[in-house]
Amino acid sequence: MGMTDVRIIKKYPNRRLYDTAISSYITLADVKRLVIDGVDFQVIDAKSKDDLTRTILLQIISEEEEGGEPIFSSELLAQIIRSYGGNMQNLLTSYLEKSMDMWSEQQRAFRERTREFIDGNPMTMLTQIAERNLAMWRAMSGVAGEEGKGADASSQRSAANTEEQTGGDKPTPDSRRQASGK
Repeated sequence: MGMTDVRIIKKYPNRRLYDTAISSYITLADVKRLVIDGVDFQVIDAKSKDDLTRTILLQIISEEEEGGEPIFSSELLAQIIRSYGGNMQNLLTSYLEKSMDMWSEQQRAFRERTREFIDGNPMTMLTQIAERNLAMWRAMSGVAGEEGKGADASSQRSAANTEEQTGGDKPTPDSRRQASGK
């Protein structure tokens, strides 16, 4: 089976599903696993050759909604039902598809970042986080980092040069007036 081939599942009148790729009958749980694994498939009626993929997917969703914690609230389902037949139905379909694509991409990116964090050296990661936080704190508070040490050294050199030019510790007329309070 090539990468672009669609797996064919036949639905027989006795409601059984037959997976032609593995030549075996399968259950709805197996079809759900195909969906989760990202396998492209099509469910067709064995007699009429009608496409039943949506019907089977809706059946899986219905069972999931009944069995555990539902995704669709009653209000959301009512809003979807009200959207059928209206002039905005195609827009809603497009919106929901794009929203789910974006949500899936965000989930993929989150899993990737989590995997990078777990696979990396935790101490290195924590050190990097601490360094970033310290740099942000310094930037916000105006505290000079390594660059500030260089600035302090150059201001000390300027003070030393000024001292040399004025003769070091020799009192100047201005400093004598300040010392005497005049």
